[in-house]
Amino acid sequence: MVTNFPKIIKKFLNPLPKNDRPVLDTHLFVSCWLGWVMDKSLVSMRDLIFRLNSRGIQLDLSTFSKASCSRDPSVFENLLQQIIEHLKKQKGSKEVRSLFPLDSTIVTLTTKLMWCQGFHQVKLFGGWDDRYASVEGIDIHFGQGHDNKYGQATIERIPKNSIAIMDRGFASKKRIQEFKKKTKQSFVLRTNKNFTLTMLENGDFLLGSGKETVTTRMVWFCDLEKEEEFRLATNLPAEEITNEEIGEIYRQRWQIELLWKFLKMHLKLDQFITKNQNGIRIQIYSCLIAYLLLQLVQIPSEFGHKNLDKLRYLQAQMCDKISYIHWFRQIAYQL
Repeated sequence: MVTNFPKIIKKFLNPLPKNDRPVLDTHLFVSCWLGWVMDKSLVSMRDLIFRLNSRGIQLDLSTFSKASCSRDPSVFENLLQQIIEHLKKQKGSKEVRSLFPLDSTIVTLTTKLMWCQGFHQVKLFGGWDDRYASVEGIDIHFGQGHDNKYGQATIERIPKNSIAIMDRGFASKKRIQEFKKKTKQSFVLRTNKNFTLTMLENGDFLLGSGKETVTTRMVWFCDLEKEEEFRLATNLPAEEITNEEIGEIYRQRWQIELLWKFLKMHLKLDQFITKNQNGIRIQIYSCLIAYLLLQLVQIPSEFGHKNLDKLRYLQAQMCDKISYIHWFRQIAYQL
């Protein structure tokens, strides 16, 4: 096996407590969750539990379910932050201005237990920092709600000296005004077509009417194939960034959509196996942790370099280890 995966697991998982619980310690608990989201051969958690029990690791499904319902998700949050900091340290300080597309994705909740609590969906907010290829500003919201209302936590964590790229869901005159007050914060925001626009003598536009107005630079471009118009508000200066470059910057917003797509298609973000908010939070953080671990993994170049190539390579290697959990334990205990 030619990969740095064991070294990565040893760095991030080995420090987790291995004897803090009599049955399901923290190391095993986190390992089970990462094993579930990364192992493409598993259809249900019962499959994983059966594989563990039949090959030397005793664990009851009810014990795992109770732990997922009651244990503090901060272990996963802290682990995610550690990996993000490692990514930044590994890639070094970069003075270039980064692009930070941010958006939300919806995962439908299918369990009646969540419906009885009034929740039919969970909304995951986050952004993609292209400078470090990392995920930032993660926020989880249960229930329905507009991005403009519930996305503020992600916006407040936009990295400095970056360009925030947002779709219409985040558009509001108040938000544009707030961005204009920030000295080291730039933005490209697609606005709604029903916003009133008045061109000023200096080329900027007055957005809105009556008392609620804001002055901003506006850029238009069209998708001729879809016959769709895009109106982009930005505080990037025209003497430095051309209209064409603004359009190219906005196209990079698609990177956050590719992140959501990968999490759902390959790391089981849309296959919740718990029936409570705590467990769902843990699974979401597990998906994000697995994604960033793939960012760190290196495999032979002949097998590819994309995250999906890495996941497939690890899947092939994992088959020799019975499961990811057996693999993690082998690394942890040096067996």
